[in-house]
Amino acid sequence: MTETGIRNNRRNVARAIDLQQLRLAVVACDCGSFRRAAEALSIKHNVLSRSISQLEYQVGASLFDRSSGGIKPTLAGRAVLRIARLILEQVDMLVDTGRSGGRGDTGHLVVGFYTSMSTGNLRATIAELKKLLPQLELATMERSRSRLATALRNGTVDIVISPGRLPSKDTRSLLLWSERILISLPQDHCLAAREIIYWTDLRNEKILLSEYDPGRELEDLLISKLVRPDDRPKVERHDVSRGIIKSLTSMGMGLSLVMQSDIGANFAGLVYRELQDGSGPSRVDFHAHWRDDNENPALKRFLDLLAERYPSPPPAVG
Repeated sequence: MTETGIRNNRRNVARAIDLQQLRLAVVACDCGSFRRAAEALSIKHNVLSRSISQLEYQVGASLFDRSSGGIKPTLAGRAVLRIARLILEQVDMLVDTGRSGGRGDTGHLVVGFYTSMSTGNLRATIAELKKLLPQLELATMERSRSRLATALRNGTVDIVISPGRLPSKDTRSLLLWSERILISLPQDHCLAAREIIYWTDLRNEKILLSEYDPGRELEDLLISKLVRPDDRPKVERHDVSRGIIKSLTSMGMGLSLVMQSDIGANFAGLVYRELQDGSGPSRVDFHAHWRDDNENPALKRFLDLLAERYPSPPPAVG
């Protein structure tokens, strides 16, 4: 027979072997008896015996030494059964992956954000997602507002959690939670002695903001609270992380507006105080943003979790 004919013959034999034959042979080996294996599988003894004989014929070797006391794998049988177990494990894994991936239990999800995860709702939600779906590959991406909007459009991230709304077309959004706006300041600053600081107390101060902070939300809020330009503090934006902003603040180079979720990260020489106006604390709403054409099952599971944790308030009546 030519080499090509030999290869074709091997392919035909491989096609003739089915997974059921492999499973029966493995169970028979584990039970040490065709009879006990047949009883464990609730099939007839002759059906199991015939299936294994066919497998032996197809692989061209006897897999078991048979005796009145039961069966034992032959040298060739041990090699074949070892490979059979690997094949069956891979097939079971393939089925589990297909089922769990379709449900969103596994797979890959990228969450973009530009807020702190030191404490608060985002941290708690991500932790619950990992507990709920431990096999999910979860990646996070912290970028500026504009970069996250671009990443959402081109599919680099599946979902963006952000204060305010992203200026992006073809996306859907879900209102999640709101956070209080705080002021961070050096512990020896004159305002640090107060438990509550009012916006009007910031008139003569310098406010440091990171380029990674949420767009213009904080700066716009400052302008809305202090309408007259002469009343507004000087705002400096730095192309550094929020951590560096905190360092600069603790060094006495200015004050900084932060979200409530920032307070989980303690920083030497820095304190946080609540900002209020005449009507109470100031807050910023957080939203989830995603593309409507994103069919990632893991995204669907995450959106279900968000909707469960942060149900939308009922519409106003009248």
